[in-house]
Amino acid sequence: MTKQQNASLGRRGFLRTFGVAATAVVATSPLGNQTRADTETPDERRKPRYRETDHVKTFYRVNRYPPK
Repeated sequence: MTKQQNASLGRRGFLRTFGVAATAVVATSPLGNQTRADTETPDERRKPRYRETDHVKTFYRVNRYPPK
């Protein structure tokens, strides 16, 4: 075999090995993610998340946003 043929067989062997390894990784990984139970109650889901704290007010004042 010529040097070029040996190089192409090396690449083919590498790609074949890479393909087999990738297939093995996919086959061993879990097929689906398990869902977790939601721990918040319906009242907790409806509560306001945004709070206008002192540093938020300072940010608004410094950046010249109109006061609420």
